[in-house]
Amino acid sequence: MENLYEETRFIMKKYNIKANKNLGQNFLINENVVEKIIESSDINKEDLVIEIGPGLGTLTAKLLEKANKVICIELDERMVNILKDRFSLYENFEIINNDVLKVDLKNIIKNEKDSGNIKNAKIVANLPYYITTPIIMKLLEEELDLESITVMIQKEVADRLIATPGEKNTGAITYSVFYYAISEAIIEVPKDSFVPEPEVTSKVIKLKVRKEAPVFPKDKEKMFKIIKSAFMQKRKTLLNSLTNNKIFENKNKGIEILKNLQLKENVRPEELSLEEFSKILDNL
Repeated sequence: MENLYEETRFIMKKYNIKANKNLGQNFLINENVVEKIIESSDINKEDLVIEIGPGLGTLTAKLLEKANKVICIELDERMVNILKDRFSLYENFEIINNDVLKVDLKNIIKNEKDSGNIKNAKIVANLPYYITTPIIMKLLEEELDLESITVMIQKEVADRLIATPGEKNTGAITYSVFYYAISEAIIEVPKDSFVPEPEVTSKVIKLKVRKEAPVFPKDKEKMFKIIKSAFMQKRKTLLNSLTNNKIFENKNKGIEILKNLQLKENVRPEELSLEEFSKILDNL
């Protein structure tokens, strides 16, 4: 850890930089974790890598060696200046100074693929924790032409994202991630792997974007609306949640639909598979 810690300290001192708490900045100083992220993201010379929130460029340096091209999206102008300074001599480096939620990633990926040098696009990032979920949902819901998403996020959020629907960590977002991707846990990252230390443990996860959906609901948006409604009142049964949120016309209608699907009246939302939610939609 020493070298990376020293290097990070040196860069912070050289540019007189402190981590910005509002932007959720924590700089990774654990070399084993960096290696693990690079290894698990499985990058080669035909890949475009989009790195979100590169910070001081710890991961960027490694990605540039492996990938055909690396496009960094960074909101903090101070970081942009450091990254330009560090990597301006690399021909395969590009930086966009913007909020990733406002960036047209679809277009970027299309243009890079049209250039003929790129076969696959991959996301690799140490995501800012305060905005993890919106970023991951953007990457999945926009149905970008991506091969995989390898990110480090807060452990608690990671466990919910990559749970199998029906397991104890299941939340509404679990179903969305499962619909779009096959997920795996890579490595747990202790707090002392960063300066400054965050208040939470982190986890690296990898989402392999599915080529084909696992279920084919009549209306995907509506199915996710049902799932969201089901989880709005976590302590309630599925029947009560969907009746209260006007998904079921009334309780009797709901009971009838659950009976059709051979589900217990007191079943809880987190006990259902994605397929069962899809069938609820088809029965409405």
